[in-house]
Amino acid sequence: MTTTDLYETHEYDVVIVGAGGAGLRAAIESRAKGLSTAVVTKSLLGKAHTVMAEGGVAAALGNVYEEDNWKTHFRDTMRGGKMLNNWRMAQLHAQESADRVRELEEWGALFDRTKDGLILQRDFGGHRYARLAHIGDRTGLELIRTLQQKAVADGIEVFMETKVLRLVQDTDGVVSGVVAYRRPTGEFVVFKAKSVILATGGVGKSWMYTSNSWEGTGDGHAMALWAGADLIDMECVQFHPTGMVWPLSVRGILVTEGVRGDGGVLRNSEGQRFMFDYIPPMFQAETADSEDEADRWYDDHTAGRRPPELLPRDEVARSINSEVKAGRGSPHGGVFLDIASRRSAEDIRRRLPSMYHQFKELAGVDITAEPMEVGPTCHYIMGGVRVEADTTQTTRAGLFAAGEVAGGMHGSNRLGGNSLSDLIVFGRRAGIGASEYAEGRSGNFTLDEGQITGAIEAALAPFARESGENPYEIHQDLQATMQSLVGIIRTGPELEEALVKIEELEDRATRIAVKGGQQYNPGWNLTTDLPAMLTVSKCTALGALERKESRGGQTRDDYPKPDPEMGKVNFVERISSSEVEIGAGGNPSVRSITVTPEPIPQMPDELRALLEEAV
Repeated sequence: MTTTDLYETHEYDVVIVGAGGAGLRAAIESRAKGLSTAVVTKSLLGKAHTVMAEGGVAAALGNVYEEDNWKTHFRDTMRGGKMLNNWRMAQLHAQESADRVRELEEWGALFDRTKDGLILQRDFGGHRYARLAHIGDRTGLELIRTLQQKAVADGIEVFMETKVLRLVQDTDGVVSGVVAYRRPTGEFVVFKAKSVILATGGVGKSWMYTSNSWEGTGDGHAMALWAGADLIDMECVQFHPTGMVWPLSVRGILVTEGVRGDGGVLRNSEGQRFMFDYIPPMFQAETADSEDEADRWYDDHTAGRRPPELLPRDEVARSINSEVKAGRGSPHGGVFLDIASRRSAEDIRRRLPSMYHQFKELAGVDITAEPMEVGPTCHYIMGGVRVEADTTQTTRAGLFAAGEVAGGMHGSNRLGGNSLSDLIVFGRRAGIGASEYAEGRSGNFTLDEGQITGAIEAALAPFARESGENPYEIHQDLQATMQSLVGIIRTGPELEEALVKIEELEDRATRIAVKGGQQYNPGWNLTTDLPAMLTVSKCTALGALERKESRGGQTRDDYPKPDPEMGKVNFVERISSSEVEIGAGGNPSVRSITVTPEPIPQMPDELRALLEEAV
């Protein structure tokens, strides 16, 4: 049998890995330029994690507050990210998100409306003005529905339930395709392309408590690293402050920030509305310091400063964690989120229909009548593949990245609602950048056959073992390690312990044995996910160990304050291709990852001046 007998081959100008908001928006742009375009997704079309984004898409439309504009949105994003952001990405995002929302409307998205018929916008944490365009609490679902309909109408080819194992380079070292397998059949397939876009989402399934769906295994982060691309700020992981902690049936499921934006308040076991005790100096000028003042704000947005429940997510999550550690938590280790006493049952069912039905049906909790038990849950990674802002090109030729897999846009902490606008702004830019790269690539190129066969052999190796490790046990042990040692609060000794345990898990992963066939084999599917989860977990722990400060999503108990010098650098993680073992040993593993502080590019004076303007 020749090597080409091991797999089928497809060839396109642009191949996009991932069918969430970023991937579909990139595909639409690539196809609009007349290029042959394929989307490869390990899930089903329309089932990407984007559908879980409930509250809204942040854009300075100015429909509720006329004074809102891109400059204020830029300032809020940079301040929320504690200045680790790629300033150019934050600028482009703030300037272009409104146009991208209007574009969605033109394509058929059905946004909630003001009494004047404009797109309605709601309040969210860290945003100075009501800025989130929304469709009830189902915004992500509507975004995916709209983009999916547009992509199908444009004739974009979609390969569903197809798991990508590895990026493939040509003989000159340019990323020129991917090797994958079809989950229903187990058959291998190679996609050859002039450029590749990663839009693979997040990493949350490496933690025990997470809002992420099963797809969030860090595939894109790891594959980019294995191919020699840079990652940045992998230590910056966001723990959303309000994931359900009880009942067990809904543990980790997200409670949208829209609950707090619509008036919900946080209380401890003593009934105290505790967030007034945790307002950081940076936000004191714009945050209410009493319940009366906060309540006036809810009654009339022009009457006072914002309630402290709408501080940025990292601030709220740390505050909840502090209450629990002080012994004032709920019976199951969280706090109480109460909207039942703040709005009528009719209002709650109208404004938060998904939340109401979700907890009524799945947990037996009636949010119109009782509070929810919530606590921090792993939600989003701000770190990711290092990209050039205007084109989204990575540091590896032929490779582009957009969405959660790309780092830089959100700095050390993402504001709510900026995720969906990130997807459509940089999804479009990725489509443009990858298309222009593909158009400029002439002549024939040959894929590295050794990389293809190495990935296939590694994927099949577990079937050849009569006995060995159980992939589910390794995954469970990884989640326990990350939850307890690389969670919301970290220390140096715990991070060092985590790195030792991760390396032990990497070694165990090379001895996994899988039973059964290749068709719809969940044990095998998990086995092929584990290498990425282990690699990304190691990157997060390494970055957290090096960043000896607390900033945004990175909190070190042994370094509780921000370090002004560390606020000037991104931590860049990279390897050389020779340090990745893929082949007869089993799963991909990384021998050496270097972590290097590199200066954040200097912001132009005119943008810096925006950050210094009075609130």
